[in-house]
Amino acid sequence: MVLEHALITIRPGTSDEFERAFVEARKVISASPGFLSLALHRGVETPDRYLLLVQWGSLEDHVEGFRQSEAFTRWRGLIGPFFESPPVVDHAVPVEGLD
Repeated sequence: MVLEHALITIRPGTSDEFERAFVEARKVISASPGFLSLALHRGVETPDRYLLLVQWGSLEDHVEGFRQSEAFTRWRGLIGPFFESPPVVDHAVPVEGLD
């Protein structure tokens, strides 16, 4: 399992529209092979910043499967118009032995 961590900053004053668009975008990403789960959190101190956490079966499921698919084009078409700047994305894996 790999966790995608994305910081998304949207244009000020567009949060309601972004969140409505995200409902549709979630349907697109959740149908992708290797998708496991998704959580979206809105910043408290910075309400135009969102933290997106997506669990994938593998790194390849995200960067090769989803990011190179037509689904990614649809996903970005739904939420991309709200971006103030490109999202900052990285990936993490669980640390073993901390259960």
